[in-house]
Amino acid sequence: MSDALDRASELLDGAGALLICAGAGMGVDSGLPDFRGGEGFWRAYPPYARLGLRFEELADPRHFADDPELAWGFYGHRLALYRKTVPHDGFRILLELGARLPGGTGVFTSNVDGQFQAAGFGLVSEVHGSIHHLQCLAGCSPVIWRADDVDVPIDPETMRAVPPLPSCPRCGGLARPNILMFGDDAWVPDRGQAQLHELTAWRRTARDLVVVELGAGQAIPTVRRYAELASAASGALIRINPREPQIRHNRGVSIAAGALETLTALRP
Repeated sequence: MSDALDRASELLDGAGALLICAGAGMGVDSGLPDFRGGEGFWRAYPPYARLGLRFEELADPRHFADDPELAWGFYGHRLALYRKTVPHDGFRILLELGARLPGGTGVFTSNVDGQFQAAGFGLVSEVHGSIHHLQCLAGCSPVIWRADDVDVPIDPETMRAVPPLPSCPRCGGLARPNILMFGDDAWVPDRGQAQLHELTAWRRTARDLVVVELGAGQAIPTVRRYAELASAASGALIRINPREPQIRHNRGVSIAAGALETLTALRP
């Protein structure tokens, strides 16, 4: 691992701009649950283990229409969890690394937890949306609004939400998180597309771009593919992943470790 850290440090020393690509593994060091596989999810949410419900089943937008208390029980608990989570020190290290580069820092993430914004990052593209924003379930308008004033009481035994549930301020119907769920054809992508457009414009002007990818797995490879494409021309990719660190064609640096451990070792 020491050789990989040395090579990663060399890449960062020569960087003109920093692109951070982060998956769910980035939040583990902040104490957020690891949803990898049914067992990891059920350890975090024992009531769902008793019901035999997996993450993929709960992250289904149909529940908001068919069983809204179940749906908001899951997402309401996550909203409260993410609000009180403090970003781990690795976020600060990345922020400091990017602050000393002439081209600055951009973030591309599949995480919906808002941890990068909480840590002070400005240019963030949330490809799967954000739990801190809502949209109308019925689609009365494409407007997306912040969930700052939303508080969803949860029955801890059943993990079901206690009404009244979040509602649309325009039509009064049920609201849902502005998150891209499994099989979701009703997600309003406008906010995410605007973020991605801004990140793409920044990338076009960035020189000597180095990509640091953290905690992005292969099951849903959106983040990994973006990181690989962004670094395709230069090979300046640092992939940090304790389980799946391999890089295709051996271009870049792979580090088989967690985010916080590695970033602490790379701290200048």
